[in-house]
Amino acid sequence: DLGSLVLLMRVFGAKVAVIYVLVGLAIAVAGGTVIEKLHMEKYVESFILSAGSVDIESPILTKVERAEYAKAQVLSTFKKVFPYILAGVGIGAVIHNWIPESWIAAVLGSNNPFGVLLVGVPMYADIFGTIPVAEALLAKGAQLGTILAFMMAVTTLSLPSIIMLRKAVKPKLLALFVGVCTAGIILV
Repeated sequence: DLGSLVLLMRVFGAKVAVIYVLVGLAIAVAGGTVIEKLHMEKYVESFILSAGSVDIESPILTKVERAEYAKAQVLSTFKKVFPYILAGVGIGAVIHNWIPESWIAAVLGSNNPFGVLLVGVPMYADIFGTIPVAEALLAKGAQLGTILAFMMAVTTLSLPSIIMLRKAVKPKLLALFVGVCTAGIILV
């Protein structure tokens, strides 16, 4: 989303932020194409397929009502995101102040393509909570590609995300999704 793109730009610069978004989109499109070509629709849970569409007419709002609605949406988003930001800043502070650079290099170094997954999969955070952690890892000497892969792993392949996704798709499709995402993240 726009907020995370702005934060990514502030931390890593515009070039890296745009590359991160483009690579993520490329992985998503390639993965979606693979899943579509393999005709995996039958591996979507039946309650998802049987759900009807929802048609909601958009109410006509005055400018004041739109402003109030926008304010409520901003506050709602802030309340949802702020705990993740605090957690990410806290983890980032721990990494920055107490974890030795040699450990970061060993676990997330270029010689360990699965290190990002080992660290990222057990965690759960949205992109706002992940960026401060990534910033601390960068300060400790982790490579940029590894950091971007870590951010993708945390937001895409975390155990809680996989558990939630399993409610909507059957194991075969879930395994393909995890495989495609894992391959894309390791390539990053």
